[in-house]
Amino acid sequence: MKNQSFYTQLNKDQKYILNCCFFVFAVNGLYAMILGSLLPLMSIEYGLSNTVSGGLISAHQAGNLISGFIAGVLPLYLGRKKSIIFLCSFVVMGFLIMILTGNPILLILGFLFTGLSRGSISNFNNTVVNEVSNSSPAALNVLHSIFAVGALISPFLVILSSSISGELGWKIAASMIIVLAIISMFLFSRMKIDNTAKKIEKEKVSYEFLKNRDFCISAGIMFFYLCAEATINGWMVKYFIDSNIMTIEYAQILASLLWLVILAGRLTCAFWGDRVSKKLLLLATSCGTVVFYLLLLSTHNLKVITIAIMGLGFSMAGIYPTTISTVGNIIKSYPMAMGVLLMIGGIGAIIMPIITGALSDVFGILAGMGAIVGAIVLMVICVVLNGQGNQEKKSMLVMK
Repeated sequence: MKNQSFYTQLNKDQKYILNCCFFVFAVNGLYAMILGSLLPLMSIEYGLSNTVSGGLISAHQAGNLISGFIAGVLPLYLGRKKSIIFLCSFVVMGFLIMILTGNPILLILGFLFTGLSRGSISNFNNTVVNEVSNSSPAALNVLHSIFAVGALISPFLVILSSSISGELGWKIAASMIIVLAIISMFLFSRMKIDNTAKKIEKEKVSYEFLKNRDFCISAGIMFFYLCAEATINGWMVKYFIDSNIMTIEYAQILASLLWLVILAGRLTCAFWGDRVSKKLLLLATSCGTVVFYLLLLSTHNLKVITIAIMGLGFSMAGIYPTTISTVGNIIKSYPMAMGVLLMIGGIGAIIMPIITGALSDVFGILAGMGAIVGAIVLMVICVVLNGQGNQEKKSMLVMK
């Protein structure tokens, strides 16, 4: 059946692979988003300056970026299973460093390790789910919905641990991440996937996909989307507080609400992903992102801001996974494609928060946040170009 669920079409081994990827991605979302909650507590205990604290977050993003190279190359030598187990171990080492020492250099290394694991797992899970589900947008949206579940849980894990053990509670939370990472490594070890180190041909290890118009435009979408996502997540609370729009407590609630709505949006995209065209889904979600972000910046009214946050999260939710699904065939054909795609997006996630900070220092926080509008508009332009490319291909087929 045309609208049959992607999951019902899988065999037992494929379902295990998918379930494993879903669990590990929830853990990935948990520790990726818990760093922001742990950092203030860690800074107090170890007496870290704001400069060092900012450097730790930058190190995490740098590790996430570097992983695009490592996750693409390492499987060619070790095979995918051994590679992902090895790279997953870096999150264990990273959080162990955080628990055991307050040395700034070692902490930077620890945060770098967590970024390496985060990006590598993202690369692996997106690639494998894309393959197993036959490039189903629904499957990829479910995967990223589960990441959002992990992100939602992270602040509550820190709150619960701190309520039990006070100032040392963050170390309990970090220890729980280590346990979950070890479980993830065990689950990966039981996957029945090919040892691609022996099967990939030399000509496949190329960057020919960079000449592909669709891939380049999709990379542009990812770059500008992650410019916006990283900066909104990192600066939103500070913007609300520095602009005297609301209290810290209400700003934190809105930050949690954003991820709750992102989860709802990804589940919605998972439902409609195989029922509507990818280009229509991307166009609707990207245009919605522009509209609701402009609404967010245009007012100090708390009710309107809350509505804007909900609309923004719902609109942003499906852009990342749907973009990946649009180049699913290229990702299957070229082992380096996913790594390059995530690397390009990662550059955006590093650059835009810095630009926002610099503009905020010179022109004020509103100007810094306003710069994100430019990134979102450029994303919409890439989405339109992507849709036009697909339309041109259809027209040529009709003429033939």
